Amino acid sequence: MSHPAVSGISVVIPNYNGRYWLGEVIPPLLNALEKAALPSEIIVSDDRSTDDSVSFLQSTYPCVLVISNPDNLGFAPTINKGIFASRHSHILLLNSDVKLTPDFFGGLMRYFDKEDTFGVMTRIIGWDDDIIQDGGKYPFYHGLKIKTSGNYVPVEERPGQWLYSMYLSGACALVDREKIMLLQGFDEIFAPFYIEDYELSIRAWRFGWKCYYDHSTVCRHKESVTIKAKVKRDQIRQIYYRNKMYLQALHLPGILLPVWHIQLFFECLLNLLAFRFYYIRAVFQYLPRWPALYAKRKAFRTLGRQKGRELLSLKQAAKLVLDNLSQVGVKLLK
Repeated sequence: MSHPAVSGISVVIPNYNGRYWLGEVIPPLLNALEKAALPSEIIVSDDRSTDDSVSFLQSTYPCVLVISNPDNLGFAPTINKGIFASRHSHILLLNSDVKLTPDFFGGLMRYFDKEDTFGVMTRIIGWDDDIIQDGGKYPFYHGLKIKTSGNYVPVEERPGQWLYSMYLSGACALVDREKIMLLQGFDEIFAPFYIEDYELSIRAWRFGWKCYYDHSTVCRHKESVTIKAKVKRDQIRQIYYRNKMYLQALHLPGILLPVWHIQLFFECLLNLLAFRFYYIRAVFQYLPRWPALYAKRKAFRTLGRQKGRELLSLKQAAKLVLDNLSQVGVKLLK
C-alpha cells in the first residue's frame, strides 16, 4: 500500500454519548489502521457527553487522544477541534457509530495520487445488514435550489473506476488534511447538525478540487443514533430546513439570490397552509443570519483570490459530477 501522497492517517471521531458504540467501533478501527501500515492516531472529540464515554476511553484505550468540549456545541465545532488537532497528512472523518472493515483503507489510497483530490467517501451499509444507507451523492435541483439528498450506485462495478460524488458524507470520509485546513474545516454556523458536510464539499468543488465515491469499500453505520436520541422530530426538521437555507445563501450566484428569496417566500406560504410550522420557524431562524452568511460569501471569494483560484459556480460543480456519472452509468437509490 505504498502511496507517497499519504504519509499518515489521523482518525477524528466526534462523540456525544456514544460509549456503547465506541466499544464496538474502536477495535475494528485499530485493526484497519494496522493493516494500512501507516503512522496513525485516533482523536475522539467529545461534545460534553453525559455518559461515561470519556472515562471509558481513558481507561480502555489510552492510545486515543480525547478532546472534551466544556459545553455541548454540536457536530461542526466538535469535529473541527479534532481536525485542527490532527497531525497526519490525511484525516478519516468518522462517526462514533460507524464500523470499518479490515481492508478499509486498501482501496482508498489511489485517490490521493491525484493532486486535486479533496477526499473520498465509501459505500455505507447497515450495521446488521447489507442495505445501502449511503452511496455516492448525486446532484438534483428544485427550482433554483440544489437539493441535499440523492444517492447513486454504479450500474456496473469495475475495478479502477473514478466516480465523482457531489459531497462526502460526514459519517465516513477520508480527506486531505492540508486542503480541509485551508478551507478552515466545517462551517460552524450549521451547528448543531445537518448539511455541514454538503457545504464543505461544495467549497472544495468550487475551489477546483474533487470528491470521489468508492463503491468497493464499505463501512457499517448505525443510522442517526445520537441525533434521534437527543432531539425531537420537529426540531430536527426545523434545523434541517434552516441549514438548507444557509447552504443556498452561501453558494447560489449573487444574481439569483433575490429570485431564490421570492421562491422561499412562496414556499413559506405553502408550508404555512399545510401547518408545517417547523418550516416557518426555520425561515425566521435563517433571516437574522443573512448578514453573517453574506460575510462568509465574501470571505470565500477573498480566499479564492488569495490562493489564485478561479472559483467554480455551484452549477459548474454539479455539471462536473453529472458529466462524470453520465459516462459510467449509475442507478439512483430511493
